[in-house]
Amino acid sequence: MTETAFYILLSLTKPRHGYGIVKHVEEITGARIRLGSGTVYGTLTKMQKDGVITVFADEEKKTLYEMTEIGKKLMTAEISRLRELYRNALQFEEAFHD
Repeated sequence: MTETAFYILLSLTKPRHGYGIVKHVEEITGARIRLGSGTVYGTLTKMQKDGVITVFADEEKKTLYEMTEIGKKLMTAEISRLRELYRNALQFEEAFHD
């Protein structure tokens, strides 16, 4: 999973519209990641086709997205993978220090 996809899904712990996702990702990454609208909507479209997210509502021209059960399972697996990466990185971190 790409970092962009991960943070978009992480933002969908509650229904959000595209701009809300952009602002949430910027907030939780300390502005390290600033997603463009093309990136967000392209990723959301792919995720919707893959069944990872669904349109929650379309209110006043703002489409709200939410994670599906497939998306939740995907995030659970990704978090487990990241935990393993982190454990392994800590185990070998000192080998990279001078």
